[in-house]
Amino acid sequence: MKNLSKVKKMRRLRRQRRVRARVRGTALRPRLSVFRSNKFLSAQVVNDDDGRTLCALSTQVLAGRTRREKARELGRRIAAQVKSAGVGRVVFDRGRFLYTGGIRELAEGAREGGLSF
Repeated sequence: MKNLSKVKKMRRLRRQRRVRARVRGTALRPRLSVFRSNKFLSAQVVNDDDGRTLCALSTQVLAGRTRREKARELGRRIAAQVKSAGVGRVVFDRGRFLYTGGIRELAEGAREGGLSF
């Protein structure tokens, strides 16, 4: 019998590859990639053609609110940075995470900030 942690890791990687196969960022529509750890959310906007990260933020810099409020504020701030870089449309990459909770709040905050995806 395989080690359970190896099986879980393989499943996570398979989910991530499945999402990433459909999502690709370009210069006109970079990829808004989201990562969720046990404590924090982080988001970065990536141009996959050039292999460049346009901007990146994390909820570590936000203090004193609930996790969902931090996620929505993170979405607004990343949207402001991306808009200042001259980009209005992005491709949302949730990675291996379900579109619920903090991931959803981040996406809605980014939409409130003026990004479209």
